[in-house]
Amino acid sequence: MKISFLCCLLLVTSFFSNAQNTTVQDTSWVRNNYKKTEQYITMRDGVKLFTAIYTPIDSSQSYPILMHRTPYSVRPYGANNYRRSLGPNGYLMREKYIFVYQDARGRYKSEGNFREMTPAIDVKKSNKDVDESSDTYDTIEWLLKNTKNNGNVGQSGISFPGYYSSAGLPDAHPALKAVSPQAPMSDEFIGDDCYHNGAFFLMDNFGFYSGFDGPKSQDGQNYQSHFNVKFNDAYQYFLDFGPLKKANAAPYFADENSIWRQTVAHPVYDEFWQSRNIKNHLKNIKPAVLIVGGWFDAEDLYGALKTYAAIEKQTPGNNNRLVMGPWTHGGWASPSWKSFAQYQFGADVNKYFQEEIETRFFNFYLKGKGTFDQPEVTVFETGSNQWKNYDVWPPKNSQPTSYYFDAKGKLSTTKPTAAKSASEYESDPAKPVPYTNVIGGNRNNEYMAEDQRFAARRPDVLTFQTDTLTDDVTLTGEIIANLMVSTTGTDADFIVKVIDVWPAGATLPATQDGQRAIQMGGYQQMVRAEVLRGKFRNSFSKPEPFIKDKIEKVTVKLNETAHTFKKGHRIMVQVQSSWFPLVDRNPQKFVNIFEANESDFQKSRITIHHDSKNSSSILLPVLK
Repeated sequence: MKISFLCCLLLVTSFFSNAQNTTVQDTSWVRNNYKKTEQYITMRDGVKLFTAIYTPIDSSQSYPILMHRTPYSVRPYGANNYRRSLGPNGYLMREKYIFVYQDARGRYKSEGNFREMTPAIDVKKSNKDVDESSDTYDTIEWLLKNTKNNGNVGQSGISFPGYYSSAGLPDAHPALKAVSPQAPMSDEFIGDDCYHNGAFFLMDNFGFYSGFDGPKSQDGQNYQSHFNVKFNDAYQYFLDFGPLKKANAAPYFADENSIWRQTVAHPVYDEFWQSRNIKNHLKNIKPAVLIVGGWFDAEDLYGALKTYAAIEKQTPGNNNRLVMGPWTHGGWASPSWKSFAQYQFGADVNKYFQEEIETRFFNFYLKGKGTFDQPEVTVFETGSNQWKNYDVWPPKNSQPTSYYFDAKGKLSTTKPTAAKSASEYESDPAKPVPYTNVIGGNRNNEYMAEDQRFAARRPDVLTFQTDTLTDDVTLTGEIIANLMVSTTGTDADFIVKVIDVWPAGATLPATQDGQRAIQMGGYQQMVRAEVLRGKFRNSFSKPEPFIKDKIEKVTVKLNETAHTFKKGHRIMVQVQSSWFPLVDRNPQKFVNIFEANESDFQKSRITIHHDSKNSSSILLPVLK
């Protein structure tokens, strides 16, 4: 979600309205086939939400409703101003639905007070108890009574609108038959957007919140930025910026009510974050659900995977499906998708998804048209470039297998036998490890598949790798690193990366659509990575300092993957303690980082132990 406010606004709104295989260059097709109206729909507490409704001009039949609720504006405003296209993809637009767009409570032209990820209220005692579920319910109730519909309603959205789709599932209106949360936000402290395992995602949050919730214009159509800054080297900019306490005053986030200030005021997993965890409320879900995510999603990979898992666990007998493809954040809504970074997929994966999965899903459940016999889980397996279907996720034959570290930088299934063995590095907050080798002002969206040789060559990054693989090795499921660590500081971050090392001389061949051959010899292709702020190693709610040189277990959970390491490749693991400026600098001192001074930042000696008693390892989900 948090790339930058302007970029996010343009991307997310276009994902619901512009994604199609035959791109509409102007509004003429929509004008000729749909009539637009605008309404204020009153919620149970009296608050009115601005809603744009596009109804097919052909009135010879009734149509299902397909709804999109968003904090990013339903623009263009005005009954005579039309979108260029409608719906999640062009196939659905041409199928004809009543497409509904709504400004979420407190955003743009809607009344009320906006709350980021409104806490869900399971038991509502009066009409004053409102949340996104009740707003969705009340909107559907009005639409059923005031449009010529067939009685069936669907909902879809990507990122923040994906969260609104998830939040509409608890106590859903009986007419809500099909919902597709796509890259949905789910838990912003553990794995989505704001923090990852307690580590603050600096670059994204700083850019996004600078423009998202500034003063709103009188007509409700725009927001003023808190501030505007431009830089071409994000690493240097944030290094020079210094301690983050500076951001809580003019000319930055001086407004105490800004979402940035709310975010940094809660640096632990307290009631503020726990109440916003929508996953805990995904119980007794009635609508059919299609959850969509991307393996290269830098914002909400966690949200898609964990939303699916939450419904599976809390709603037995659900009608819940998961699709994970080789996409970035919302990439499945683009006109086509044949490659990403150095990956070449061999075909347009978006045509398959949009036509064969997404369109058939809504057509079947909302129109009763055709069939929808999609398997429970559909994932694109990177490395082998194949779609795979499973009855459960992770697959039943995915076997967690421990790969151990050793002193010579080896990674193997053999447990160490040495009485003492360790690798160490000095972590210096003044010289943090960059998250990318690309110098730029915006996040490098390809960092999740980037060549990691730039990091492996640094003295503050440890590498462990297998021997050359004699057979293909496929990973399907969650990756868990179990590190035995000691440190001279009282806090530390731990970043663990799983990497596919290409053999010398490897080449990706040229493609028919003009892509030149790519030299991949020695390429260290990142497959999955995650960070844990060390003080949260035992509890996200009750942080604890490290004791100098005491060996402790630190468990880093990485998101799931579906990837094949081909014969002749190697599996590599990298361990480091900074990932800048994607993640803020840890002073390596047990303090509230948002109140830290420059003097609090200190070097620290980090030791990763790999002996017979303290055996650092990584648990890989090997498909048998």
